Amino acid sequence: MKWKTLILLFLFSVLLIGCSEKTYEPREINAETDICKVCNMGITHEDYAAQLVFKNGDYEVFDDLGCLIEFMKDVDESEVGAAFIKSADGNEWLPVEEATYVYSKDYWTPMNYGVLAFSSKDAAEQYMKENSEGERLTYEQLYDFKWGIHH
Repeated sequence: MKWKTLILLFLFSVLLIGCSEKTYEPREINAETDICKVCNMGITHEDYAAQLVFKNGDYEVFDDLGCLIEFMKDVDESEVGAAFIKSADGNEWLPVEEATYVYSKDYWTPMNYGVLAFSSKDAAEQYMKENSEGERLTYEQLYDFKWGIHH
């Protein structure tokens, strides 16, 4: 009886481990070697960087949020584990789905897309108030947004 219980507990543990959802983490940008997948520019302004983490463990890096969005339009979503963007209000990696975005044609970004990411709606609103300009966007709106000239 004791062996049956141990075997059942072991099998249950294996099942739980196998069913757990994998987490994906951003990696640090190497300004000396990392190149944007879309525009082929070096990632010299890391505070605007973005990246995709694929389920197979590969990474693609981008020097601007706009480059990431352009790339993601052509990627099979089932292959993507996570996407991250640096926050303008803390320079920390944020999951792209959770960030709040602000656009202005006058905001400088590496490829001139003019969209900044913030960790919260309040932080985005505060930035717009201090800079007296900008339009707040959600992640979903980025895919249909008219980016204008960016290169």
